[in-house]
Amino acid sequence: MTLDIDEALKWATGRTPAVLITTRGDGSPQSSDVAFAVIDGEIVISITDDRAKTVNMRRDPRVVLHITAPAEWSYVAFSGEAILGPVTTAPDDATSDDLVDYYEHVTGGPHPDWAEYRSAMIAEKRLTARLRPNRAVGHLRST
Repeated sequence: MTLDIDEALKWATGRTPAVLITTRGDGSPQSSDVAFAVIDGEIVISITDDRAKTVNMRRDPRVVLHITAPAEWSYVAFSGEAILGPVTTAPDDATSDDLVDYYEHVTGGPHPDWAEYRSAMIAEKRLTARLRPNRAVGHLRST
């Protein structure tokens, strides 16, 4: 069933994990468990530069993010195009700041050592993928 995107984003806010589905070069689907955050109407995911999902999104940005709440018999699958940011290369660059914001949204609070976190993000070659959904399908059961 097609859902109102704003209603679906509201339902998704604060939930994690989800399954990100990208398309391999041969056209077959590739799925990855991911943590995500809803920030300013977009779905934000922290990814590493050398993973299959990142390679897939660079080649074909069309993705689906599937979020499920089995205890509620509810789910939403968002679809749209992922926008990949640059890889963080310095503790004070914009991507590092985006990753801090992402972390706080996912965990609900600050990291105990931001310098360590930012350093780890650089070492892991992290970046963000942003999805502004153009469609949401699923079933939201009232509880």
